[in-house]
Order: sequence, then C-alpha cells, then structure tokens
Amino acid sequence: MPARPAVPTLRRRRKDADRRFGIRLFGSAAVAAVTAVLFGLLLVLVESGWHPLRRLDAGAARWLNRTALDHPAWTGTLRFFSDVVWDPVTLRAAVAVLTLWLLYRRAWRLAAWSAVTAVAGGLIGLLAKVVVERARPSLPDPVAHAPGYSFPSGHAMAATTSFAVLLLVLLPMVRRGLRPLCWAVAVVSVLGVGFTRVALGVHWFSDVVGGWMLGLAVVALTGWSFEAWRADAGLGRTEVAEGLEPELSGEDPEEPHASQR
Repeated sequence: MPARPAVPTLRRRRKDADRRFGIRLFGSAAVAAVTAVLFGLLLVLVESGWHPLRRLDAGAARWLNRTALDHPAWTGTLRFFSDVVWDPVTLRAAVAVLTLWLLYRRAWRLAAWSAVTAVAGGLIGLLAKVVVERARPSLPDPVAHAPGYSFPSGHAMAATTSFAVLLLVLLPMVRRGLRPLCWAVAVVSVLGVGFTRVALGVHWFSDVVGGWMLGLAVVALTGWSFEAWRADAGLGRTEVAEGLEPELSGEDPEEPHASQR
C-alpha cells in the first residue's frame, strides 16, 4: 500500500517558509526606516554645525590632504578610480546596460526595479544637495576640485545604489561558491568610493556617510517593494543575499517558480 504524503510536514515547511519570507520583508522595511532616521539625524547635525562632527570632518580632511600631497602617485591612482572606474556616470551606464539586457530577457519588473532604483537614487541625492547647500572642503593646497554642493556625496550614493542593483540582479547567474566574492567586491568598491572622495578633499567624511545611508535606504525600500510583488504574484520566495530573481539563472523570469507550479 503506497505511503500517504506527510501533510503535516509539508504544512510545517510552508509555514516556516512564510515566516522566513515575512522576516525578510520586515527586515527590508526596518533597514529602510533605520537608515532614513540615521540620515535625518546626520542631516540635523550637519545643519546645526555640531562641533564634534565638524572636528571629525576637518581632522580627516587635513590628514588625508597632507597624505595626498606627500604621495602624488597615490593621489593619481585615487583620482583614476574616483573619476573613471567609480564615477557615477560609469556606474549608471553599467546599470542602464543591465536594464536594457533585462528588457531583452523580458524580465520587465526586474528591469523596472533596476531603473527606478537608479533614477530615484540620483534624484533624491540631487534634491538633498539642493536643500542642504553644504559647501565642499576648502583646503590650502587642494589636489582635486568638484562642482556643486557637498552633502550627501553623489559618488557614495551612486555607488551604493548601482552596486546593489548589479549585485542583486546578477547573483543568480553566479556560481554559489563565488557569490561571497561578489559581495566582497561590491562592499569594497562602495567603501573605496567614499574613501577616494574624502582623500581627494572634495567631500567631508560626513558627506560620504550620508550618501551611503541614503543610498541604502533607497535600495531597501525598492527591494522591499519588489519582494512584496513576488509574494503577491505567487512567485517563489528568494534569499535576497543571493539575488532578487533566481529565475534569471535559466528559467523564464516571468514564469512562476517551480515550487509554486
């Protein structure tokens, strides 16, 4: 006589999966909320000219400026990475190419998520700069110059949103063993962008932190929205740490996940 399916076991697994999915959605919303609050607090401290923050900004700017003046070759390397490799135009162009590729693959919603995240990040950062109107560092012997206002750092924000988009879209097509390396490259790049901007004397340290926070808030909000859509559409649940759309690894991105068929 054939064995009867373990219905209680299947139900338990489904409940566990639902609970984990709910935790991930709540986590995304919490990250967005916390980073938005922290950004708001940092903005208040910047606008009020809080002395400890001003002292930290000024000390970091002077020390890194002296280092840059003493090591011109090092400064040239920083300028190359900041103005070429990690320039917002370069990163946004990469996201644009990725979005076009997603459209070619007919991954319409993922393409929309990619475009909205990049565009929203750029517009929100620009709006914050116009509202705050913070002047850039003015050093006796500058090694670089940049136009516009200083807070938040557009480079830091563009790097945060762009590398998040690239990572979360492309991870499903990367072998599982190499995914930690991809995360490491993205994190090092985002941190490296911030360091180059402060080291070149075109941003205060708090500008960079503000750019990271605001970019993370944008990614968390749009990522939460995308995950919520997957749940409403009845698609398979995903581990965000391994990409937003696992179907890109080979299955039709618009078809339900195998576990939901």
